Amino acid sequence: MTTETPKKYMNPYLAGFFLGFVLLLTIYITGRGLGASGAFKSVAIQTVETLAPEHAANTDYYTDYKASHPEGPMKSWLVFEVLGVFIGAFLSGVASNRVGLKLEKGPGVRNATRIIGAIVGGALFGFGSQLGRGCTSGSALSGMAVMSFGGIITMLAIFGSAYMVAYFFRNLWIKKQ
Repeated sequence: MTTETPKKYMNPYLAGFFLGFVLLLTIYITGRGLGASGAFKSVAIQTVETLAPEHAANTDYYTDYKASHPEGPMKSWLVFEVLGVFIGAFLSGVASNRVGLKLEKGPGVRNATRIIGAIVGGALFGFGSQLGRGCTSGSALSGMAVMSFGGIITMLAIFGSAYMVAYFFRNLWIKKQ
């Protein structure tokens, strides 16, 4: 079996330009910016409504959401946006010969540690996105695109905290000499 070498990644400046262009089009067409956390909220709400309809009917959070989204949570355009991201990422991986399951981690990290860290980090990020009323793409990227003070502060907090914390975790990713 021959293995093809993967193609190189897209130029990051060109990718940034395309991301900005997509953001501009999204704001122009929908009147809103990009965001992903709303799609996951829609899936969670639909799951609760399906598995525990009585709980959903008696909880203010779900009834308020239902009143403001009479078409149902899965008809939100954000759900279709995230589906498009998954499909686009898969097609990009196929086009560049990068489809496959691979656990990326530093040399000093066990598989279980990496998986647990990813799950805990993702859960904390999802919880934080609800407290902050949006994920990084919604709060920071879209917020900065419309010169929102909150978007600028969010972006500074994301990168600032990443730079402060990176020092303590760098040995997990860097090979020891």
